[in-house]
Amino acid sequence: MARREIRFYKNYFKEFFIEQEEKVRRKILQVLVWIQTIDRLPVSIFKSIQGKKGLYEIRIEFAGNIYRIFCCFDKDSLVILFNGFQKKSQKTPLDEIEKADRLRREYFEGK
Repeated sequence: MARREIRFYKNYFKEFFIEQEEKVRRKILQVLVWIQTIDRLPVSIFKSIQGKKGLYEIRIEFAGNIYRIFCCFDKDSLVILFNGFQKKSQKTPLDEIEKADRLRREYFEGK
């Protein structure tokens, strides 16, 4: 069984999380527990971002809405959460991907 640790980079994820209604927060927490405990996560929940080495998105669907949280691995079992947002269209907004990639680089440069 996987034992991944989840940490937040600055306040980006926390601010996103606080903005969500209670039921959405519960669903996000449920998915984060899966990330901590499931060895092989399905692509429907956890997917690498094409063209952005080391950047991943956590995929959450709830009540017809789609949410994304960007993250990366630091070592094998440490997952660092960055920004999150609610998807409004089919395509993930490029500015959100670029922001997450910038935060990933900033995180590793600051270590």
